[in-house]
Amino acid sequence: MPAPRLIFAWGNLSRGDDALGPALAEHLAQAQPRHPEWGGVDTLTDYQLQPEHALDLAGRERVLFVDASVACAPPYAFGAVQPAPGFGYTTHAMKPEALLAVFRQVTGQTPPPAWLLTVRGDAFELGAPLSPQARRHLRAAIEFAETLLGGEWERLG
Repeated sequence: MPAPRLIFAWGNLSRGDDALGPALAEHLAQAQPRHPEWGGVDTLTDYQLQPEHALDLAGRERVLFVDASVACAPPYAFGAVQPAPGFGYTTHAMKPEALLAVFRQVTGQTPPPAWLLTVRGDAFELGAPLSPQARRHLRAAIEFAETLLGGEWERLG
């Protein structure tokens, strides 16, 4: 039985700041035993979103998607995500909106409420570590995510 909440992060660990999503998910997974108030939380990381990931949403009450972006304002952006069947995807990239639509199409069920936490990254070079700016943005995003898990998430609806 899956946990009611899912933190789903993706990114390429070999491309500098693209690893921000998995780094946040790893931190939360390691911190979870010290926070029983978070309730049931699973973390999942991957290189990118795939249509097959729609099945990972089954049985969830809430989903937090986490990714890195050069386009968001620092240190992070946060907002609700709705299914978008026309949003599209390719074999290389898929957006959370499309994954939610695939879930609905495959299961015939309404997808769980979902949000996207996008952490600002600046350096995505192959073989690079997280940049100093990205590390600061990651700390801020971790604090925000921990606040969500501590009870703020339920207040969002």
